[in-house]
Amino acid sequence: MFCFQNGRTFTFEQKEEALRTKLCQGILTVLRRQVPSSCQKTCLETLRIMSRDKRVLSPVATREGMLVLSALARLNPREDQEHNQNGLQEDSLSEEEERVVVEALKCLYALCVKLHGAHTWHHEVGLFTLRLIFLLSALRPDLRTCLRKDWQAVTLLTKMLEHTLDINWVGPYEAGRPDPQALPIPAESNERIMEALKALFNLTLQDPNAEDEHQFRVIAGLLRHLLMLKTETTEKTEEVHSHAVNLLNNLPVPCLNVLIELPVQGGSESHNGKNLEAVQVLLDFMEKRIDRGSNYKEGLTPVLCLLTEASRYHREIRRYIKAQVLPPLKNVKVKPEVGNTIRNKLVRLMTHVDMGVKHSAAEFLFVLCKESVASLLKYTGYGNAAGLLMARGLLAGGRGETQYSEGEDSDTEEYKSATNGCDEEPRPNPIEEMTEEQKEYEAEKLVKIIYEMRR
Repeated sequence: MFCFQNGRTFTFEQKEEALRTKLCQGILTVLRRQVPSSCQKTCLETLRIMSRDKRVLSPVATREGMLVLSALARLNPREDQEHNQNGLQEDSLSEEEERVVVEALKCLYALCVKLHGAHTWHHEVGLFTLRLIFLLSALRPDLRTCLRKDWQAVTLLTKMLEHTLDINWVGPYEAGRPDPQALPIPAESNERIMEALKALFNLTLQDPNAEDEHQFRVIAGLLRHLLMLKTETTEKTEEVHSHAVNLLNNLPVPCLNVLIELPVQGGSESHNGKNLEAVQVLLDFMEKRIDRGSNYKEGLTPVLCLLTEASRYHREIRRYIKAQVLPPLKNVKVKPEVGNTIRNKLVRLMTHVDMGVKHSAAEFLFVLCKESVASLLKYTGYGNAAGLLMARGLLAGGRGETQYSEGEDSDTEEYKSATNGCDEEPRPNPIEEMTEEQKEYEAEKLVKIIYEMRR
């Protein structure tokens, strides 16, 4: 009866507030019991309608209350395992049970929206709420579009980040500069930030729509601000920056100009009017991940992919990164993989055993060279670049498909001097004086070498 009478009610009378709060408590008591699915569904429908008034949600807005709802929504991993062990797979749910799951999901999200509006929430409840949104987006990919379009989850999480980071927008996508004397991000705030970033990552995995561009640029502005902040420990700072990198990879590449399109202030250096401070943070993050020497696939490849695509699309970013990673060559007698510069470290990764890491490092350097084979060979050597060139069909030389601006690539006097005249003397043909037997022997050796290389 309550659902029928109040299905379209969005404003409730305050004098009945105590009765509705008591009803919420009673519904939770019922939902904890083993009751038929039809009864669960009716209880959840009633709870969802009452969630429109956040003043009566105190019995539900607790960790225990949300655990009850998450169990009904089949979001509890332990219960899922028990169901699976008993042969109760999700595909075997009856139509009534499926409706219970859907209603529980709606209740959970309605609670998330209402609780977010109350900035006085307790940390544990707020954190649990964010984790529920993450679970909704992770375990139910079919709900991601609904979360984004119908329930405005991206906007919700973005607003939460703005509040937690105390953002003061001074431009369309420009957050006010962090105070150099400000305290690091507190541990509890950092926890909420990371949970929000993880949920946003799930929600932005699908192909972005044109109407989302403004929202994505706002996110890019928030992430740039976050990259310039510190937390209470170096490890936590690196962790939150890692989540920021993952999310930046999901944003449309044109939106990454937000990272550099803001005024240069203080003692910062301007690069054609662009602010490259955030890009430098990403470069430092990348080098730290290389120096760690482990977990390259999950820890390093995301930032490599991000910097590669940003460099491919944004000229200013590419020019700045190239100046740091591939400065003009001077000493050409040392092998490119020998040394402790960032170029040396990346060149060593070009022959890494993990194909994903190997490809990511090679592609990054190739883009910095504007996909010029000659330039890549100059900085990395033929042996290190052979894998990429073979995969791209460029062993004979040439360029990749991306169009880049002209210029910005010149050699130092030291490099010109070291390589000057290397090919001026004509070289004799080594097979002219060979016998047929010697030629046949050398040919067999060449076949074996090619076979080994292909293996």
